[in-house]
Amino acid sequence: MAHEESGMERRRRSPWGALALVMLTGLALMRNGADATMGPPQPAAAAAPASSAETASTPAPAAEVEPLPFAPASRVRIESINVNAPVMDVGTDAQGWVQAPPPQDPNLAGWYQNGVAPGMRGTAVVVGHVDNTKGPAVFYGLGSLQKGSHIEVDRFDGRTAVFEVYGVEVFDKATFPGARVYGDTGHPELRVITCGGGFSRARGYDGNVVAFARLVSVK
Repeated sequence: MAHEESGMERRRRSPWGALALVMLTGLALMRNGADATMGPPQPAAAAAPASSAETASTPAPAAEVEPLPFAPASRVRIESINVNAPVMDVGTDAQGWVQAPPPQDPNLAGWYQNGVAPGMRGTAVVVGHVDNTKGPAVFYGLGSLQKGSHIEVDRFDGRTAVFEVYGVEVFDKATFPGARVYGDTGHPELRVITCGGGFSRARGYDGNVVAFARLVSVK
């Protein structure tokens, strides 16, 4: 796989990336739900971003962190929900769908390599399953994240981008707000996405849980 800066810039300008991600979060991550009596935690109303009319209008942090150059993601850690998982690159399959990580490995996340690298200006996206046929998976607890929680993403250049959560919401897959979730706010941001909402064996999950976070420091 190629990680050259020039290739990254070419991919970032393609409108297909955002469209494919809407398809991913509306379909591809919904195929492996476990039919459990008690489902994964869902976001509380208090965890939503301050205004439903944004994300672009979300206030910038008091001391903005300088964006990082391109480097692929290698690991994601969310201490408050016990996440510590390797990250693989995910792209699109032969049908044009963005691929989720293999569901057989419950502790594996995917970084959408045709988008922004974590820490760069723009919105980076990390995805993972909420569960599989054997039980909870990497982002099972995503819906319980609170504002102010930190998400750390290790990069292959040896640096760690630290993001602070400013909102967590669940969206119906049929009306998933792609522009709001993936739009460039002018700051280095991160979205962590998994399945959520109601579940049925026939349809899988009805929606997706999305954590909204912004870069606050670099290690």
